[in-house]
Amino acid sequence: MPFSLIPDRMLRRYSDVTPELLQGRKIRLLLCDLDYTLAPRSVSEPDEELKKWLEGLRSRGITVMILSNNRSPARVERFCGSLGIRYVGHAGKPSRRGYQEAMALAGVSPAQTAMLGDKLLTDVLGARRSGVWALMVEPIGGPVGAWNHVLHLLQRPFKAIAKRRERKK
Repeated sequence: MPFSLIPDRMLRRYSDVTPELLQGRKIRLLLCDLDYTLAPRSVSEPDEELKKWLEGLRSRGITVMILSNNRSPARVERFCGSLGIRYVGHAGKPSRRGYQEAMALAGVSPAQTAMLGDKLLTDVLGARRSGVWALMVEPIGGPVGAWNHVLHLLQRPFKAIAKRRERKK
């Protein structure tokens, strides 16, 4: 599988992922990172906006699952439980293992799957290695901590390439 850190599409935030966008590519499964993609790490319960967005996808036949590297399942279980969605924890992104497990649970192929995340080295790289459409958003709440500030600075050139490619289409 390809090694690429360039997302297929850059979006401002998760709500920019619409049923029409996904259905236009015949996507049936949307895998989502949790922390800083759907909610800041400090938020333990989904808000109404997120619930409404998920219901909009669900009503159009799109399955949403969380694909998380969190080592403790407590946060992911609580968050997903209140949404009524499944998750794959300890996913080991960018390893293909978690992506393959999620696709098997949903009964879909890589061509029918998209990954939404905020980090190149885990979410995007894992999606690209798995043959999954890689969508990237800016982190909700911005980068937290010194390492995340450095990481997000390093991501800028790759995100800029993705944005330029999108404008050319």
